[in-house]
Amino acid sequence: MSELLTLDGSYGEGGGQILRTALALSVVLGRPVKVTRIRTGRPKPGLQPQHLTVVRALAAISDAQVAGGTLNSTELTFVPRGLRGGPYRFDVGAVKESAGSVSLLFQALLLPLAFAGAPSRLTLIGGTHVPWSPPVPYLTDVFLPALAEIGVEAQLFLRRWGWYPAGGGEVEATILPTRGLRGAALEGPTAPIQVTGLSAASNLPRSIAERQRRRAEERLAAARLTAEIAVEEDTTARGPGTLLFLAIRGRAGFSALGRRGVPAERVADDAVDALLAYLSSRGAVDDRLADQLLVFLALARADSVFTCSTLSAHLRTVGEVVRQFVPVRIALEGGSPAKVWIRRPG
Repeated sequence: MSELLTLDGSYGEGGGQILRTALALSVVLGRPVKVTRIRTGRPKPGLQPQHLTVVRALAAISDAQVAGGTLNSTELTFVPRGLRGGPYRFDVGAVKESAGSVSLLFQALLLPLAFAGAPSRLTLIGGTHVPWSPPVPYLTDVFLPALAEIGVEAQLFLRRWGWYPAGGGEVEATILPTRGLRGAALEGPTAPIQVTGLSAASNLPRSIAERQRRRAEERLAAARLTAEIAVEEDTTARGPGTLLFLAIRGRAGFSALGRRGVPAERVADDAVDALLAYLSSRGAVDDRLADQLLVFLALARADSVFTCSTLSAHLRTVGEVVRQFVPVRIALEGGSPAKVWIRRPG
């Protein structure tokens, strides 16, 4: 058994990202890990339903021994004993009625299952479009296309929408074993800029989605950008919700969710403002993609470099976790854009 690695779960950003990254790397590398002070600085410290689902899911694919895997636990020991691809079904609501993010669960599972010896098929149930996590369109239009460029073969399909707080959404995913991860050099924005998008409403009038799209198109036109924004009505979700999502494929994505009392135009403005801020930074990828790319590129066969809008707290935290597991040199340079290097030893 490899030596037990102990990490402080309150370090840096201090949220669930430390836990997800550490456990995913633990499974890939077969390295036992102990995470202490899990989310101790948050209003609800310790493992919440979405975090515990990640723990149980990663334990299932790796036959791991787990100590401390209970709700509200602030300390966890995780000892993986293998890695198996295959069919799996995980429901965030099985722990406790919750709209916990299936996107974050999928991202945690994707890294190790890409290194499994057999293909995997996942069914994940929970929140598909919820606050503080990427919506499913971000995964399909930004995250997975970016990873395809470095050798990750996976697909994701939305079967049922799940909004906060009802949850109950469902996605299916297929993940093929990688033949090795390639390094990347992403140092500037794509040219020409091609913006795509989705304006969607579940169990609400279509006119809301139309207003979101119209406002976004007007704002983007004023910035001399054109966009292809589809409108979708959904009736599969348990509850109501709206979304405006904008993407530059494989590089960046920005979304806003409708909220009670907030006009559709304001929802669109939130997504457009974030997109324009990203473009003004001249970074190659958005901040959310940056911290995810870092983990995969640390396991690639060659050196990598990429630029992003800023050195976010998530990115700095993930970089420190990766350093504990993988013998790579990670250099972070601030500025607009910020720059990240990942270099193999030697």
